[in-house]
Amino acid sequence: MTSSVSSSMESLVLKLHEISAVKFGSFKLKSGITSPIYIDLRLIVSYPNLLHEISQTLVSTIPSTTQYDVICGVPYTALPIATTVSVTTAVPMVMRRKEIKDYGTSKAIEGSFNPDQTCLIIEDLVTSGTSVLETAAPLRAAGLKVADAVVLIDREQGGRENLAQNGITLHSLMNLREMVGVLREKGKVSEETEAMVLRFLEENSKVSVPEKAKIAARISSYGDRAKITKNPTGKRLFEVMVEKQSNLCLAADVGTAAELFEIAEKVGPEICLLKTHVDIFPDFTPDFGSKLRSIAERHNFLIFEDRKFADIGNTVTMQYEGGIFRILDWADIVNAHIISGPGIVDGLKLKGLPRGRGLLLLAEMSSSGNLAKGDYTAAAAKIAEDHSDFVIGFISVNPASWQGGPGNPAFIHATPGVQMVTGGDALGQQYNTPYSVIHDRGSDIIIVGRGIIKATNPAEVAREYRIQGWDAYMAKCKNSSI
Repeated sequence: MTSSVSSSMESLVLKLHEISAVKFGSFKLKSGITSPIYIDLRLIVSYPNLLHEISQTLVSTIPSTTQYDVICGVPYTALPIATTVSVTTAVPMVMRRKEIKDYGTSKAIEGSFNPDQTCLIIEDLVTSGTSVLETAAPLRAAGLKVADAVVLIDREQGGRENLAQNGITLHSLMNLREMVGVLREKGKVSEETEAMVLRFLEENSKVSVPEKAKIAARISSYGDRAKITKNPTGKRLFEVMVEKQSNLCLAADVGTAAELFEIAEKVGPEICLLKTHVDIFPDFTPDFGSKLRSIAERHNFLIFEDRKFADIGNTVTMQYEGGIFRILDWADIVNAHIISGPGIVDGLKLKGLPRGRGLLLLAEMSSSGNLAKGDYTAAAAKIAEDHSDFVIGFISVNPASWQGGPGNPAFIHATPGVQMVTGGDALGQQYNTPYSVIHDRGSDIIIVGRGIIKATNPAEVAREYRIQGWDAYMAKCKNSSI
């Protein structure tokens, strides 16, 4: 028996090898590197006795000084392990959704818990620690404290160090060297195979967490995020939010330009952003832009024309700059679908970037049954990264549910469909509260329309929305610093 491995651990390694959960060959890992060894713990769901043994042994690995109120398994492989731990120890479990549904509660974290409780993360194995961080992000966004993670196998490739840099202590049952040593000593693998694995570990001893995940762990305040934003309009929007203590955008979906000017004057002091639909107005005149910019400068907010460009690059270039509306001249920000591919961003950037304008990509939508989800959302995030000099963020619904959470903190998330109470309307619009959108779902800006426009006193109601949105942001900042 190897000196560093107990008889129970030795037995566990041999059982994993017996069910072919330990594989040798050439395997691409999530981190992108190619490994000569792969641990496939998804198989243990078919071996209940082994699953129970692993779960019990994991619990014994956790130091007695480690305090936690709930547990959460990293989806998907660690979910059955966490479930078994919860059932056998009577410790409540919460579950992180990798894909958020657009029906029901649409939560990123399922289960019953209280803010400020401590959550222990359970994982099957760790390489760089990215999967643990991707689970920790929405847990922390929901108000839970995350300080520890327990794992069956540490691949010894930088995960422990990466997690420590993000405030998480890793507890492991065994490491990869110990596992391979047991298999070689028991004649399950050759000395050459062991040497190959050890050489691989020496050559890949530090697998990095994606830079944006590391930045996201360090930065949460709007002021700090303004400093890393490449686009001048994105930077200015963050600064306005801080100056006015407002993350409120008014969706000014009114019937005339005159009504728009009136409502902008009334609520201007409370908002950071005004969203328009210029093609609605029958009384549009060529001086529309200059009049609106005058109001925006007086009350210190930015203008967002909700144009939703969707055509090919050459066409959107003309739509942006020309026509009777000349959107480029007066709108600080526009938005676009990515259905036509990245060329649409190239076209808009050609005209917008020299003027210092910014672009929001429609990554998700708040209407029931929409198709902007899954791979479409991931594609929007990729295009944004590739054009971060012009793209300032997203129209999104639940960025906390994205892989890795809201992602690059240089990007702004703005969420429509916000009211004081949850619900929906007859046309499929789904509503969420300011606290839910900012604190629970990881967004930055609440977009409110009818809740303010239809109010008897729009300025008073706008102020209440501003306060609720800002309080949710401050609570989120507090939780992320714990």
